[in-house]
Amino acid sequence: MTTLSNSAISDRSFAEAGTSGGEVADYFALLKPRVMALVIFTALVGMTVTPSHVNPVIGAISLLMIAVGAGASGCLNMWWDADVDAVMTRTRTRPIPAGRIRPGEALSFGLTLSVGSVLVLGLAANWLAAGLLAFTIVFYAVIYSMWLKRATAQNIVIGGAAGALPPMIGQAVVTGSIGLEGTVLFLIIFVWTPPHFWALALVKAGEYARAGIPMMPNVAGPDSTRRQILAYSVLLAPLGLAPVVLGFGGLIYGLVGLLGGLGMVALSVQVLRRREGEAANKAAMSLFGFSILYLFLLFSALLAEQGLGLFRPVLG
Repeated sequence: MTTLSNSAISDRSFAEAGTSGGEVADYFALLKPRVMALVIFTALVGMTVTPSHVNPVIGAISLLMIAVGAGASGCLNMWWDADVDAVMTRTRTRPIPAGRIRPGEALSFGLTLSVGSVLVLGLAANWLAAGLLAFTIVFYAVIYSMWLKRATAQNIVIGGAAGALPPMIGQAVVTGSIGLEGTVLFLIIFVWTPPHFWALALVKAGEYARAGIPMMPNVAGPDSTRRQILAYSVLLAPLGLAPVVLGFGGLIYGLVGLLGGLGMVALSVQVLRRREGEAANKAAMSLFGFSILYLFLLFSALLAEQGLGLFRPVLG
């Protein structure tokens, strides 16, 4: 109720002022720049591992539009989740709950960027890539944000598909089709997402409960969440090595995938074993931080091998 009252007060203040006090930095924050950076990176890897090549100008425009589309979905997510963001410590300073940008302005901004990014990508590259980008935006902004996030503890599992699609979009830009490489990278990110986010959710369970978000620790309990984190990490470890088996990941990638996968499993075991107090929070945050490093190094290895000519086959 307090959140809604604060929102109403902010809206009245905006109406009296005639415009929000939002600056360029506030609009940029609506795009979730850190998520945008990850999307650009994984889409670039999807383009790089593809055997075909794309005109550099078309590739650059495509990456920019993929980034804009990701930012648009993030903006729409912030517009819809402004009430939830206002009651969570890590999100209450975002532009909408902080009162720097009106919800209606954020909605218009997000919709404009969504339509523009899809149209430009279709014209610059092809309509399959544009269609995948449109699907990603709708899935994240509507299916995940408006439905799954507040309806089921499997929100992160199902919603993770949106964050896993950029490599497939990148490959579609180059080839006009969806290939094995992009699909495997999609699966890696998809399986990586639950242990990554649930590790943080274990620490932030109280905040999610206050916000009314049915995250796994609040619904199934922390112990069940810990077991599921380990199960996903055990599945992720061999899946991360699939590019080596399929021939588009080389020696560097194989070493990173092997050591990183073992690291994910080892830290997940620590999360399972340490269940009380500060030790439990430390174990969960260690896994959360390492998972980011794992995914970054995994995709960096592919980029180095395929983009810099460092590929050395492991099999055959």
